[in-house]
Amino acid sequence: MIRFLHFLCLYLTIQLEVTSATFFKPFNVTYDHRALIIDGNRRMLISAGIHYPRATPEMWPDLIAKSKEGGADVIQTYVFWNGHEPVRGQYNFEGRYDLVKFVKLVGSSGLYLHLRIGPYVCAEWNFGGFPVWLRDIPDIVFRTNNAPFKEEMKRFVTKVVNLMREEKLFSWQGGPIIMLQIENEYGNIESTFGKGGKEYVKWAARMALSLGAGVPWVMCRQTDAPDNIINSCNAYYCDGFKPNSQKKPILWTENWDGWYTEWGGRLPHRPVQDLAFAVARFYQRGGSFQNYYMYFGGTNFGRTSGGPFYITSYDYDAPLDEYGLLSEPKWGHLKDLHAAIKMCEPALVAADSPTYIKLGPKQEAHVYHTDLHPKGLNLSLSEFHGICSTFLANIDERKAATVTFRDKKYILPPWSVSILPDCRNTVFNTAKVGAQTSVKLVEFDLPLVSNFFPALQMMGHNGIAHISKSWMTIEEPISVWSKNNFTVQGILEHLNVTKDQSDYLWYATRIYVSEGDVLFWEENHVRPKLIIDSVRDILRIFINGQIIGNATGRWVKVAQTAQFLPGYNDLLLLTQTVGLQNYGAFLEKDGAGIRGKIKLTGFKSGDIDLSKSLWTYQICHLDVITFSTLGIVGLQGEFLKFYIEENDKAGWTELTHDVIQSPFAWYKTYFDAPGGTDPVALDLASMGKGQAWVNGHHIGRYWTLVSPKDGCEECDYRGTYDSDKCLTNCGKPTQTWYHVPRSWLQASNNLLVIFEEIGGNPFEISVKLRSARIICAQLSESHYPPLSKLVDSGFNGQELPINNMKPEMHLYCQDGNVISSITFASYGTPQGSCQSFGRGSCHAPTSLSMVSKACQGKRSCSIEISNTFFGGDPCHGVVKTLAVEAKCTSPPKSDGSFQL
Repeated sequence: MIRFLHFLCLYLTIQLEVTSATFFKPFNVTYDHRALIIDGNRRMLISAGIHYPRATPEMWPDLIAKSKEGGADVIQTYVFWNGHEPVRGQYNFEGRYDLVKFVKLVGSSGLYLHLRIGPYVCAEWNFGGFPVWLRDIPDIVFRTNNAPFKEEMKRFVTKVVNLMREEKLFSWQGGPIIMLQIENEYGNIESTFGKGGKEYVKWAARMALSLGAGVPWVMCRQTDAPDNIINSCNAYYCDGFKPNSQKKPILWTENWDGWYTEWGGRLPHRPVQDLAFAVARFYQRGGSFQNYYMYFGGTNFGRTSGGPFYITSYDYDAPLDEYGLLSEPKWGHLKDLHAAIKMCEPALVAADSPTYIKLGPKQEAHVYHTDLHPKGLNLSLSEFHGICSTFLANIDERKAATVTFRDKKYILPPWSVSILPDCRNTVFNTAKVGAQTSVKLVEFDLPLVSNFFPALQMMGHNGIAHISKSWMTIEEPISVWSKNNFTVQGILEHLNVTKDQSDYLWYATRIYVSEGDVLFWEENHVRPKLIIDSVRDILRIFINGQIIGNATGRWVKVAQTAQFLPGYNDLLLLTQTVGLQNYGAFLEKDGAGIRGKIKLTGFKSGDIDLSKSLWTYQICHLDVITFSTLGIVGLQGEFLKFYIEENDKAGWTELTHDVIQSPFAWYKTYFDAPGGTDPVALDLASMGKGQAWVNGHHIGRYWTLVSPKDGCEECDYRGTYDSDKCLTNCGKPTQTWYHVPRSWLQASNNLLVIFEEIGGNPFEISVKLRSARIICAQLSESHYPPLSKLVDSGFNGQELPINNMKPEMHLYCQDGNVISSITFASYGTPQGSCQSFGRGSCHAPTSLSMVSKACQGKRSCSIEISNTFFGGDPCHGVVKTLAVEAKCTSPPKSDGSFQL
């Protein structure tokens, strides 16, 4: 209760702050060749990418706070057009799309905001952020010198800029917005449009500037950005990037710290040593603004995932995981990196460019030094004797190197950068990770018994407790189920009918088979085939209510052997989308479903061209003013809203273990919310493919596709990273856990509804809690003193007081948990890694007792890495290392015991 009241007070305080009109004293933002100039001062800025719709508003304050604690100065987000204007002229700025609230929360935290309006965003988001109704506007061509498109784009961009101005959210109004973006990676496809593309870039810049936002605009990946627009870099590495004018600063709008994932794919992982190397090299070589894409990836709730075939999770191997938990050591190592860069900021902003010194064949130094008093630095002239900061880089992918800089030797690990804020003492090296590792666990939490079902709890044969043994079910009709349908000659394009109101579209026709056809097949030992030129994303083929084949892919050809009965046969085709295309030129022409001809081969009289047959569809009408869909599309259960509690139109029946379901079935049950505050996940490993809802909230698509068994080799951080390096999760389902935000749950009787397409066992579904229960760290005597103490030492650009400071191991538990036990501790020469530590030949006998005394029962602790702390030197002449593994649990109960 105390924790809840504390959270409530914090939440109410934030809400009060959000309602205030001004978050800062109004300031202007300009720029020169070196950096953005905030209120007259050059700044080195760290930005954290967070997409507000990929979390809930209740999650936003914590995500922003953890970003700030991690060293961010700026939050960056796209603006999602299709979420804000689902119907032309009808706007949505509520719930997860409450952009104003999100921006105000950023301002109330003391951070700046970079708003990437686009309005094309890519972002692995459905249709790249474009509303699907946009493609229905006559004569429209997206993202080129096309009048209908430019009119719609200008209207929406103007809407967003005016909204931000009305809410006084620009810097010159006292708000947090310091920078905007128009278009997005257009340079990748500009040549496709020829002269029209070049004219469009110029128009977009003029249009944006005409809105009078009063802050700089950027275009990422746009080498021909006009003079008054900053062009910026998006890549894994941007240390060699130069803008297209010497008057513009070097900005990195997307540092890809992970990558997105497709169904059936392996999970990408970018080692934090390489990520830190890339960031340090960027600032080393003149960069001034860097944004992590993503700092928090989040979740593609509902049908927002793009693609096709991108999974529901958008975790992105980010410093904050999909559930909002810190991903260690990535978050902690980057936090130290940011602190080191901030210590160098006085020198970085004072020097117009660094001095380059070659130290070896693959070793170099960049020195930022000035004898001039830098504007904005709080030093009196009597205190100022010049400022100097240096980055030492070893870009060799294999070998460490010893270099001499200013008569002092430095050992540089391979593929690393050392940061010397005072040009003498190293405070950080990108390859030497001192941050703890947090092991994320997904554990079962047994729900309370529901009042709706007498025996909600169930223990499976493997000892795992499942969500419920009481399930209800109803079959989804395999047909054009609505009486409101229409019949036309030929095949209609999928999106022209559904308008993306559903993944699903039924096509129905009748095939007549004569006795002569059957005899012809028997005599010639042939079978008829259904041939379709091109299909995307999924096709399911039914004859007389029975499924006979499937096809999956991006515009794949289909050749399916069929079996017909004499007389009339019902041929049903079901096409499905799994996220609309989000990248590339001519998105308006991409579409989905069936392209080209459909024919039946092998008939006695020859092939039958079904492209000219009569096909029946459920009725759909387009309002030509608002471009909204009127009518019935998709599944019956979608139309009748089986996923909401108030629905009384469905004929639900009890599900038993021996019931064989049709390929398409709906399931529902109730469950109680797990106790505590840990994030909640649904384990859907027992299911096939479909969609899930909790209390009417669409959790997203699920699909239990398994990734290839090969390709997950041991990861080496050294060397250039790409999305095929350091892959994980080989031979396992790509995604089995699905985030259920706490704010979508009530204490008891939460409604879970599943739509299953290919078959699965709902009795095996369980609710899990995601938490970081195990923490580990490993630190040696040769590591650097803690950056927090160096920052607090009052460093003012002069030489650091580093000689008398010892390295320290810092351990902490997340989200209010405490260190309940130390399961391993060894000071000396420990072996192994997290969860497999072992003692080496050298071990201080006091290791476990000293670490337990310092840490047990606390939320965080620091341990000095020294012989003195552990009562003496356990082995002379050897560099000692401390390795610790600890367990985090909920705080102790009133009787002193821990809740496990």
